[in-house]
Amino acid sequence: MSNFLRFLRQTLTIARRDFTSTVFTPMFLLFLLTPVLMIGFGIVGGLAGQSAATSGEANKRLVVIASPRDAMIIAETDRQLRLIFPSGDAPPILRIDSPGANVSAQAHGLFGKDKHEVSAVLYGPLEQPVILRTPRAGADVRYLTQLAEQSQRARKLGSTARQSAPEIQVVQQGSASASGRAGIAYFGVIGIFVLTLMLSSQAVGTMAEERSNKVIEVLAAAVPLESVFLGKLIGMFGSAVLFILFWGTMIANLPRLLPPEFASGLSNLTPAIGVPAFPLLFVAYFTMSYMLLGAVFLSLGALASTPREIQLLGLPMTVFQFALFGLSTYSITHEGTWGSIAAKVLPFSSPSAMVGFAANSDSIWPHVAALGWQALWVGIVVSLGARTFRRGVLKSESPKLWRRRQAAAQLT
Repeated sequence: MSNFLRFLRQTLTIARRDFTSTVFTPMFLLFLLTPVLMIGFGIVGGLAGQSAATSGEANKRLVVIASPRDAMIIAETDRQLRLIFPSGDAPPILRIDSPGANVSAQAHGLFGKDKHEVSAVLYGPLEQPVILRTPRAGADVRYLTQLAEQSQRARKLGSTARQSAPEIQVVQQGSASASGRAGIAYFGVIGIFVLTLMLSSQAVGTMAEERSNKVIEVLAAAVPLESVFLGKLIGMFGSAVLFILFWGTMIANLPRLLPPEFASGLSNLTPAIGVPAFPLLFVAYFTMSYMLLGAVFLSLGALASTPREIQLLGLPMTVFQFALFGLSTYSITHEGTWGSIAAKVLPFSSPSAMVGFAANSDSIWPHVAALGWQALWVGIVVSLGARTFRRGVLKSESPKLWRRRQAAAQLT
């Protein structure tokens, strides 16, 4: 058996060992469902925050002090104006009070003494009303201003009935809109960032654990350390691919479970390069990003021997990944700038930046060049990572070239 075939067999043996030890455990099932738990916690937190905000908004009131004749016009105008606001963005509930003997004092007395939280009060003639407001009620003042304007027009017209009846027709877009392409670009960049951050960072803990258990020494005695390094990298990548296949299948079938109006909204999220090509490019760029950062994390795990060292080494890498994420998102909306070019050329940010480029451009040749460039850097990083791995595990390194020549000269 040739040296290459022996090296390949040893590498695949380590890869199979790491893959099975990771996947065929109850913890991997929990890890597979981690996004569900994250989404669930996010929904619970969002509902709690929305409930607190809604309870506060529900207690707010806008008050108009008007005569009974004007009150009918104002109430109907308010009903029509609220139709233009989306659900949840409407102004506070309008309450119409009858004027007392001293309207100004009545209006001022509503703040802080009413059972509801009054944010703005309108009183006086509609052609020149007076509006009182709290410091944060700027939007409510603008609404009351338009309410008085439209009510005055309706009073001069003599009717609050609608004066036009438009015919509304729904037009389907022939291609993806600019907002849809930007949306899928952001989703692609965020997807690679989150997946790489979640999956590749496991290498640090796994390597440190096996170092503390003396497993690495046993493996190093059986196979070369380069095979251990590549095998672990391939094994972890296999579990990452399984994670992506599971959730990719779930997301692909998600439109079938959504109402038709939501499904039609998702259809607008179409990348410029096309649906068949974009998922393939996403997987290819994720592979490059995972191999680059996975090799770095695996090398860091070999250098760390305690949980404290893992934290000290992992934090700079996490900050580095967030910086790459910011650079990649910047390139989406600043195409052609130096920042966008740098994001596509730098090897660690190139995969996520090129995913955003695929969503906004239908050109295929830049992806061929980018994948070749990234593959070159994968080879460089894996090679450097294997050497760092050897130094970190055995605290040894290959003899320098001049030492090898000196030893050979002494033998001769």
